[in-house]
Amino acid sequence: MKSDKVNVKGIIVNLFFTLVFWTLAIALFAMNPEKNIFFLINFGYIGLAFGLGMTLYQILPRKKKALGRKLTQFMVGIYLFVFLGIVARQNIQIEGFWFEILYGVMTAPLMHYLIAKILGTPVIGRIYCGWACWTAMVLDVLPFKRNNGRIPKLGRLRYIHFFLSLAFVLVAWFTLGYNHFSYFQSRTPGQIAYNSQISLLWFLAGNVIYYAAAIIMAFVLRDNRAFCKYLCPITVFLKLGSPFSLIKIKGESKKCTSCGTCEKVCPMDIQVSRYIKEGKRVLSSDCTLCQSCKDSCPEKILKLSFAFDAGFKNKINYRL
Repeated sequence: MKSDKVNVKGIIVNLFFTLVFWTLAIALFAMNPEKNIFFLINFGYIGLAFGLGMTLYQILPRKKKALGRKLTQFMVGIYLFVFLGIVARQNIQIEGFWFEILYGVMTAPLMHYLIAKILGTPVIGRIYCGWACWTAMVLDVLPFKRNNGRIPKLGRLRYIHFFLSLAFVLVAWFTLGYNHFSYFQSRTPGQIAYNSQISLLWFLAGNVIYYAAAIIMAFVLRDNRAFCKYLCPITVFLKLGSPFSLIKIKGESKKCTSCGTCEKVCPMDIQVSRYIKEGKRVLSSDCTLCQSCKDSCPEKILKLSFAFDAGFKNKINYRL
């Protein structure tokens, strides 16, 4: 067994994520310091949350490392849900994303989706799911930690949910009048004003439905992440770019004993050892970079890595 030592590449990843958010914060703020103070606070805070959580992750012993991830998860998740969603009344659910596309504006909802869930995934993969999602923030404290394998074909529900969400917004927009006369109060050059009450209602109603569905599914299927695997509409976006992610889990194939420990703790049912045995990084579009596999490996042969590759064959453990 190897002894724990300072993970230099892990520290580099830590710095990478922190610098990405702070560079974005400063660049957007510098474009218009009078109007863009929000971007400095928003991305600066998220960068701080990732920096603190990842630093804690690096210095804690292996059995406690998940606390670092959960710190970032709670810091970012609560910020997105409480401050942006409830206080600022920005509907950063997928329905708010559709509304902003229809209206042709970019505020918090559209920017959130573009950075974290669409354009950012080829670089950082699905780290949002593992480290920042406010739904997963609650699901990860439920009691079903070890997976039992995935249910075949149930994941098709996510696509039905995705298109139903879009259809619901289109119907509301074109037939019920949820356009600039209601959802958006006014629009002036360089500025947009939401009807904050309607936006808040959409956000709260969406979250009540999502949380109820996610928690019920977790208990019925005895799987904390059942909602993420089968029903979450956001994964339709996430699975498009994540196969190209620069950051993935890598292992030493010659030292892998195929003990299965990594697969037992993977919350997404990924066949981690198969990728490693084939000399590949974990190319699954379901990997959330939670690093549970890395922290549980008895041989300590798994690590984060930077590289250019892509894979479209998902190796998943299914229930018999």
